[in-house]
Amino acid sequence: MALYFSLILHGMSDLFFLSTGHLRVSFMMESMKLLNQSQVSEFILLGLTSSQDIEFLLFALFSVIYVVTVLGNLLIIVTVFNTPNLNTPMYFLLGNLSFVDMTLASFATPKMILNLLKKQKIISFAGCFTQIFLLHLLGGVEMVLLVSMAFDRYVAICKPLRYMTIMNKKVCVLLVVTSWLLGLLHSGLQIPFAVNLPFCGSNVVDSIFCDLPLVTKLACIDTYFVQIVIVANSGIISLSCFIILLISYSLILITIKNHSPTGQSKARSTLTAHITVVILFFGPCIFIYIWPFSNHSVDKFLAVFYTIITPILNPIIYTLRNKEMKISMRKFWRAFVNSREDT
Repeated sequence: MALYFSLILHGMSDLFFLSTGHLRVSFMMESMKLLNQSQVSEFILLGLTSSQDIEFLLFALFSVIYVVTVLGNLLIIVTVFNTPNLNTPMYFLLGNLSFVDMTLASFATPKMILNLLKKQKIISFAGCFTQIFLLHLLGGVEMVLLVSMAFDRYVAICKPLRYMTIMNKKVCVLLVVTSWLLGLLHSGLQIPFAVNLPFCGSNVVDSIFCDLPLVTKLACIDTYFVQIVIVANSGIISLSCFIILLISYSLILITIKNHSPTGQSKARSTLTAHITVVILFFGPCIFIYIWPFSNHSVDKFLAVFYTIITPILNPIIYTLRNKEMKISMRKFWRAFVNSREDT
């Protein structure tokens, strides 16, 4: 397992440094020459539409979705960590995934919702790059968490007798810590290139929040090198993790098919939920960072899907297809309501 994650870390660092090592100095020198010309202190976000009526409808819709997302993921977190029978590696990782989803939904959505009520949607330079940093940090964390959950299911189904030995508490904590470290590495490798770019021209970002591909295009210098770094770091890593996950789950499904039918229904239901989340999460990432033909309408839709829709779909998918989770959430909610009534 240690080899499993060290290969991911090794691949990320090697891919980045091999492609950028000898070019980084010249690129930074060119940026510094134009840095004094930089006059952009804020960016203007165009948002989803110019129609005020539609923006009011989106404000109401997104506000409801955001509240449900936060409460739904928060309920999963509290249920998992306060229910003894959910004290298993799978639910431990699910609780951490819900925390990441809740944070991912919160890094840009509240400001985006408020911007729907404003004619001019402005974000500061620091705020813009904070959004970019958090997006790639949380995105990287979720990628590794999904890989960890695939590893957990592989051990549970293919090596059931050794499951609790392999997936002990220390290993689970290590998987979560590793996901945050790799997420930090993923974000930290590319942000320095973008934040040091000179911005002295247009400051209009045709999106609902700041992201690297759109912001770097506003720089005053040729950003071809930065675009290569983005594709190498975000695009290829997203695609590689997606392929690894599909292969992993395919092997698990084959293992289930070759074994006795006992427990097949529950295992398939759990795996279906996992695979659905993987496709919904990685699909927009791969399209945005690898697809060579930019379409602003499609990119905006994917941005909304990635930051607003996916975080609410995860708790719905995992809870609706998991009888044990639904029962535990009902029990916890009843206990909470009863305790409030007693007080």
